[in-house]
Amino acid sequence: MAVTGKPAVLGGDAVFAEGLPLTRLKVPERDELARRLDRILTSGQLTDGSTVRELEEAVAARLEVPYVVAVSNCTSGLMLALQALGARGSVAMPGFTFSATAHAAHWAGATPVFAEMDPDTLTLDPDDAAALLAESSASVLMATHVYGTPCRVEDLAKVADDAGVPLVYDAAHALGSRRAGTPIGGFGAAEVFSLSPTKVVVAGEGGLIATRDEGLAQACRLGRGYGNPGDYDCVFPGLNARMSELHAALALASLKGLSERVATRSHLVGVFADAVRGVPGLRLPALAEGDVSTWKDLTLIVEPDAFGLDVPTLAAALKAEGIDSRRYFYPPVHRQKAYAHLPARELPVTDDVSARVLTLPLWSHMDEGTVGLVADAVLRVHEFAGAVAAVG
Repeated sequence: MAVTGKPAVLGGDAVFAEGLPLTRLKVPERDELARRLDRILTSGQLTDGSTVRELEEAVAARLEVPYVVAVSNCTSGLMLALQALGARGSVAMPGFTFSATAHAAHWAGATPVFAEMDPDTLTLDPDDAAALLAESSASVLMATHVYGTPCRVEDLAKVADDAGVPLVYDAAHALGSRRAGTPIGGFGAAEVFSLSPTKVVVAGEGGLIATRDEGLAQACRLGRGYGNPGDYDCVFPGLNARMSELHAALALASLKGLSERVATRSHLVGVFADAVRGVPGLRLPALAEGDVSTWKDLTLIVEPDAFGLDVPTLAAALKAEGIDSRRYFYPPVHRQKAYAHLPARELPVTDDVSARVLTLPLWSHMDEGTVGLVADAVLRVHEFAGAVAAVG
């Protein structure tokens, strides 16, 4: 049923009086998971065992890569990959990404330097990445499949090859995404996924390093256990980044049905896009023909003059409707306090677009009716934009 009347911020009835959270987890195969967890607890081996190996093999087969290394989280996976690749000096990356991309470079002993986004896809702009590599002499190039949208991997591969540096992907959002039919996971020197609770595949907490490089995989396996080869004579300073058997069990359960969940999310995003089509000043990140996104996030890009409201006002109006939202990712990393000490590099596109993004609720088991009501709420707020803006 379509939403009618005034928005809740103007005194109307809230669309979701009980609230609609940004994410909501549904654990599949709970009986099978319970049996698996019981076997693990009975075995007495709670980390780095057969369940972790099973997960690594299952993901490697899905991604069509020879090596997958399970770790405690995506950030530690990025740190280990960068260490294995000898990151030093500076590491080039997008300013529009989650902060962990930059944090991983910092903790690996390098300094992040930032490049522009493509304003259509919101992923790393290859042309500006090339310019940044030329001016910074960075040792590694990093890129992020933002919201699950695949990067322009062919262009970025050329940029990295021309500069003579390895390319690492923060693929936190992209387990299940495809670039022109090829699974995200086999591009660059390594791609690192997240299995945290907001992702399409979850382990509670966890990460996966996917690579075609045997040496890099071996270094990351060693690095996740302190760099200890087994005799306590550590080869290099590693991390405690092992994935527990319990987390691997949840990840294996969650991995089942991934393709169907990605298809469902794509369908729901299509329902939303159809509902708001024609609304001025509103768009979604562009997805190239033939690509598949996990749509880890349903993110709007708002043009305030055309839409009638800026992002903070729209978010407040949706909150009154009971609809949760986040500004993923604002401020961009190069504007965050943690990196304020670094030399400034102007990123006008990133500064502009990042101030205009708003992520709305989307779950893999959400129904069309709920998505339609979210879209209707956005439409209703737009219809009364003048009055909404007047009240703040």
